[in-house]
Amino acid sequence: MSSAQHPPRHFAIIGAGMAGITCARTLVQAGHQVTVFEKSSSPSGRMATRSSAFGSFDHGAQYFTARDPLFRTEVERWQAAGVAGRWQPRLAVLGGNAGHDPDALRERFVGVPRMTAPASFLAAALSVNVQTTIVAIAPGTTGWQLASAEQGPLATPFDAVVLAVPAPQAAPLLHQAAPALARLADGVAMRGSWALMLRYATPLALPFDAAFVNAGPLRWIARDNSKPGRGAQETWLLHATAEWSEAHIEDSPEAVAGALLAAFAELGAPPPESWVAHRWRYADSAPPLAIGYAWDAALGLGLCGDWLNAGKVEGAWLSGHALATQMLGAPA
Repeated sequence: MSSAQHPPRHFAIIGAGMAGITCARTLVQAGHQVTVFEKSSSPSGRMATRSSAFGSFDHGAQYFTARDPLFRTEVERWQAAGVAGRWQPRLAVLGGNAGHDPDALRERFVGVPRMTAPASFLAAALSVNVQTTIVAIAPGTTGWQLASAEQGPLATPFDAVVLAVPAPQAAPLLHQAAPALARLADGVAMRGSWALMLRYATPLALPFDAAFVNAGPLRWIARDNSKPGRGAQETWLLHATAEWSEAHIEDSPEAVAGALLAAFAELGAPPPESWVAHRWRYADSAPPLAIGYAWDAALGLGLCGDWLNAGKVEGAWLSGHALATQMLGAPA
C-alpha cells in the first residue's frame, strides 16, 4: 500500500517476541512508524538464550519447523543471512512414542549462533524500547496513551496498539480499554515450564543429542552444543512437562533441579559440573487458540502471538504477519 493511499501512522507494539517483531517489521516495510516496547533486556520472547561463562543455553523454544509457504520463505531469508540453520540431532523418543515424531528427515531449524538470532535480525531496523513495562493503555483525544512502570505516562500518542504478549499479561491491559478482547485473553489458560541448564566438563556418552521423554517429570532433553554455530562446551537443556511444572511452579530452584537431575540420571546422565534453573511462567497454552490474531478496527487495538495461532514459533510469526496485513487493509 502506498503512503499516498494510506498516510503513515504511528503504531505501538507491546512485546518483542517473534509475533510482535514480525508485526512491527511488516508495518514498517509498508511505510508506517512503529515503536516496540519490551519489558526484557532484548527482543526474542520465548526464543530465548541464557549467556554464561561456559557458553549459551537455549532455554526457551528449542527448535522450529516451517510448513507454511510464507514462513518457509522467511526462514530461507534467515538462513541466507546466517541467523538460522538446520539442526539434525540424533533424536530419540524415550518411555514410549505417543505424541512425538522422531522422524530424522523432518526439518528442524534453530537460530544461529543462538536461538535469539532471528528476532535480533528482524529487530535491527526497528525502534525497540527494552526494559520498558507497559502497565496501562487508554484512549486519549489524539490517540492511544500508554504508561510504563519505569517512566509513568508516555508523551507520544499512538494511532493503534498491538499487544503481542501472553494472554495473562494482555488481559489486565484490556479490561477497561476493550472488554471483548479482554474476555478473549481471559479465556486462555497458559501453563508454566521449568527449564534446567547443565554444564559438563566432558561430552556425555549418551546415544542421542535430543530426546522426547514420555515418562516422569521430563518432556524434552537436548545437547545444546549439538546445534549449529555453538561452541564445544558440553551443555544440556532439560524441560519439565507442563503438568509437573504447574504442580511445582512455586518450588525452589534447588528442589526442581534435584527432581529433574534425578530423572536425567535414570536416563544415564552423570551429575553436571554446574546447573541453572529458569521458570517460564507462561510457556504454552492449554490448548492454544486457532484464530490467528484479533483486531478491533474501530478501537485500533489488536492481539497477536502463538497463543492465538496454535502455538510454536511458526504460529507466532504467522500471527504477527497476518495481523499487520489486516491492519494495512491488504489480503492476508
